[in-house]
Amino acid sequence: VQLVESGGGLVQPGGSLRLSCAHSGRTDSNRYTAWFRQAPGKERVFVAAFKWNGGHTYYADSVKGRFTISRDGAKKTVYLQMNSLRSEDTAVYFCAAGPSVIQSSLATETAYYYWGQGTQVTVSS
Repeated sequence: VQLVESGGGLVQPGGSLRLSCAHSGRTDSNRYTAWFRQAPGKERVFVAAFKWNGGHTYYADSVKGRFTISRDGAKKTVYLQMNSLRSEDTAVYFCAAGPSVIQSSLATETAYYYWGQGTQVTVSS
């Protein structure tokens, strides 16, 4: 499975961006696709996850109500719509997926086997 992120960029506080994570290769075994982010000098942290079987979504408290994770099944793409962006949302955003993720570990970085290269999101005036 290969993951390719796109859609990052520079946006002003209060603005919006939509990130995309395109999946290729054998994707039928994926249980979850998630977004993580890593700010400068900080650890990579969970942002949101999507469960392919059932369409359930999960969010970190810091982004609830502002970010929405969704998928286009035909295109094998997972999106992260980010609204009301804040300076503290500035980070490199990574897409992750894996066949062995379970609900109790979906916010854990080590549960995911496949990772994209990351896309930079900068929120600044």
